[in-house]
Amino acid sequence: MNKPSSGPGVSRTDRISEQGLERLRNHLESGTAISSVVLSQWIRRYGDAAREIIRQHGQYLDEFDLIE
Repeated sequence: MNKPSSGPGVSRTDRISEQGLERLRNHLESGTAISSVVLSQWIRRYGDAAREIIRQHGQYLDEFDLIE
């Protein structure tokens, strides 16, 4: 009776979704301090949608323009 164990975290499919962008919005709106390294990871993962959310919350840095 071995049940497959579920691993921690969220699957990639679930991460790359509107839910993921909503999590970014919630973090920024709550005032959580997010480092530029982490914000750049959001941009790499979600692209222009993340850029726009980060801009709307006044956290966008010029260095983010270098991320493709």
